[in-house]
Amino acid sequence: MQTITFFIFDIFQQYSYARGGFRGCVLDPPLSYAERKNVEIVKLFIQQFNGGEAYTYGEELHVSALYLEGYQGDLKWEFTSLIHHEMTHVFQWDGEGKAPVGLREGVADYMILKSSFYPPGYAKRGQGERWDQGYDFTARFLEYCDMLRPGFVAELNKMMRYDYSDSYFQVLLGKSVEQFWTDYKAMYPYHS
Repeated sequence: MQTITFFIFDIFQQYSYARGGFRGCVLDPPLSYAERKNVEIVKLFIQQFNGGEAYTYGEELHVSALYLEGYQGDLKWEFTSLIHHEMTHVFQWDGEGKAPVGLREGVADYMILKSSFYPPGYAKRGQGERWDQGYDFTARFLEYCDMLRPGFVAELNKMMRYDYSDSYFQVLLGKSVEQFWTDYKAMYPYHS
């Protein structure tokens, strides 16, 4: 989980690159402890429950043993993908609960996308009905935003520490989130 934690810090730009950062294998101290959640310990529980693959509650990750038991495919790969997603929830800001759930889930799936632990059925660019539809659909939209402004997801996360507003897209990218969704859909027309 440490490697995944540092990967998340890297994407959220929470480590200095003065001496190479995570990718250079020399860990620097965080830029500012105030910029990220102060998480001392993350607990992982594998439990018997139905109704989902996994969930995060505060600093606890809960993974369904039933889901893992029934998974058809590379279980280590799937588990790693799940942990990338759930660990993101531990460290991401959510505007003190005001950020849309779809955006929060999209940021977590963005980590899966960036880590290359996304499944074959993952959304293609341009798929989705709304920018905040969630999960892989929103992750692909965030990928587009990050292409236009490298570091966008990290900046958006920082802005969501105490509050959330759709206007954050305007501040960071110069257009409304709705206009960016329209532009995104035009750039990647998806036909099923």
